[in-house]
Amino acid sequence: MTPRLPVLDGASPHLLAHRSLLEESARLGPVADLACGRGRNAVEVGKWGLPVVGVDRNREFLTELQSRARGTPVRGVRADLESRTPLPLALGCCGAVLVFRFLYRPLAPSLETLLAPGGVLLYETFTVAQAERPGGPKNPAFLLAPGELAGLFPGLETLSCEDDGSDGLARLVARRPR
Repeated sequence: MTPRLPVLDGASPHLLAHRSLLEESARLGPVADLACGRGRNAVEVGKWGLPVVGVDRNREFLTELQSRARGTPVRGVRADLESRTPLPLALGCCGAVLVFRFLYRPLAPSLETLLAPGGVLLYETFTVAQAERPGGPKNPAFLLAPGELAGLFPGLETLSCEDDGSDGLARLVARRPR
């Protein structure tokens, strides 16, 4: 089970930095925000007018997401991404997939298949450097080794990858080939 983290307000700077790329990718299909929690990133993308599917296993978080997302094209779907059940989205249907502060390595191959050809993956999660920092996960199962993130997605073209660990986070932008 993923450890509890403090509630974060506002969208991730990694997300905001790639707004134009996400707007372009959303022409291929909706944006899926996996393990979306309370929806800080899903709601932001919905405010841009892009259709978003926020997926999380926590019913209360999804209720909060729907409340915060009123008037935007955001919908919540309840699913446990760490279970053996299939993802609640059709293969190749997503213009973009977002994953922030969540790591479940067995899910990586499925993320590639969710993307439409030309679709984009934005990923940001903790590195082993996080173990030395206050708060956040300490369990190695939830921490990336240096250079690991891009390697989880061999079928995608890496557009950028930062994992120097200085802030305890790794960030990836990758595209499914057309």
